[in-house]
Amino acid sequence: MQLKTLLEDVDYQLVQGNVEQEISALIYDSRKAAPGAVFVCICGAVRDGHDFAAEVTQNGCPVLIVQRDVDVAEDVTVIRVEDTRLALAQTSAAFFGHPARELTTIGITGTKGKTTATYMVRSILEHSGYKTGLIGTIETIIGEEKIPSANTTPESYVVQESFRKMVNAGCKCVVMEVSSQGLMLHRVSGFVFDYGIFTNLEPDHIGPNEHKDLADYIHCKSLLFKQCRQGIFNADDSHLQEILEGHTCEVETYGFSEDADLRASNVHLMDKGGTLGVAYHMNGKLDMDVEIDIPGKFSVYNSMTAIAICRHFGVKEETILDSLSKIRVKGRVEIVPVSSKFTLMIDYAHNAMSLESLLSTLKEYHPKRLVCLFGCGGNRSRDRRFQMGEVSSRLADLTIVTSDNPRNEEPQAILDDIVTGVQKADGKYVTIIDRAEAIRYAIENAKEGDVIVLAGKGHEDYQEIKGKKHHMDERELVADVVRDGNFIK
Repeated sequence: MQLKTLLEDVDYQLVQGNVEQEISALIYDSRKAAPGAVFVCICGAVRDGHDFAAEVTQNGCPVLIVQRDVDVAEDVTVIRVEDTRLALAQTSAAFFGHPARELTTIGITGTKGKTTATYMVRSILEHSGYKTGLIGTIETIIGEEKIPSANTTPESYVVQESFRKMVNAGCKCVVMEVSSQGLMLHRVSGFVFDYGIFTNLEPDHIGPNEHKDLADYIHCKSLLFKQCRQGIFNADDSHLQEILEGHTCEVETYGFSEDADLRASNVHLMDKGGTLGVAYHMNGKLDMDVEIDIPGKFSVYNSMTAIAICRHFGVKEETILDSLSKIRVKGRVEIVPVSSKFTLMIDYAHNAMSLESLLSTLKEYHPKRLVCLFGCGGNRSRDRRFQMGEVSSRLADLTIVTSDNPRNEEPQAILDDIVTGVQKADGKYVTIIDRAEAIRYAIENAKEGDVIVLAGKGHEDYQEIKGKKHHMDERELVADVVRDGNFIK
């Protein structure tokens, strides 16, 4: 590819060299330096790519894209831009031949619900004959290939590379989770989304290495709606007007509000003996009864998100209902069939806010007992341990305190912190440091009518201890207990 073609959408200054040359690769990792490669100097949280400018040119890179001065040989082409992250997104799109133009692109942002909504959308579209790729917190799906994710929204180069692979695999659509960090760091710049969706917003990801305050978090979320053609919004969210500020897209809404374009009503909870669900009526731009085997009011919102999107694809009502009735999302209120006498589920809730939302939802089903098993990660905020302990003790009838990614801390010290929080409320509790033993205890001591939540791990299939990840999948641990059969059937 010609360098000038790579730079066609970039606002740049040619500091030295020339753009009339062939390039063979686009990189942002100095370890991949090679002859013919363009190196984009990214300012990362830990390292600054500008510090490796001389090294990569010595290793053959003839072109640098920078946002500050670098000291390199005169025969190196230096392209200066205002923001190298934006330039990486723009050049990545060009490098892979603008694959987003060959796909219908769907981006979902919000504090909660992104993961479940993306899987719902993909399920409905696939059942309707639209081969659909997915990029999200759990994995990237390209045709039959599933790639575990490191970030909710990958680096822009990886996004564009994935889009190209999806096109090559015959995909017509892609649905992806769009995080506030992804928007802030230009990971989804370089193209326009066909659909942008806002699920909800609560204070989250605010801190030294994320967003400086709530206003910044909201602003970053809102950027999606200056970069999409059709916006679909949760009409009930208290931050909606802030999210809409400066939008350039068409606006459509869903929710319980009378003003919403798609409205939910007549919600009722379902307990089918081992499975919890929810049903409701939708009217407005569609009129239909909806039933989902995923519990809680948030499942109404998640399914309405998916329906609001898929409506634009002309999907048949029966296809929507059939797809939603079968949807299961790994680690997101994932019900694991064990017994018709009690319900067991796995969920990713790993902070006080998400745990409170989950447990409050489950209490609405009036279980005989609500049992919550969880731990907290090592080398993370101790406040989270106190807060989660108190929330569980206040809302659950029994809290089983156990281990969860202790990393470089002693597991017992983490449990002790959690118990400090647990003791601030009145719930009963036990501590079992080994997670496999804790899960066995929860199942073998289950009573008829119980709802048991294994919280914190969700889709994760490992336990991180002393710098190493050891395989541990809660589904396998549950299966081990089920094989032994020492519980009420």
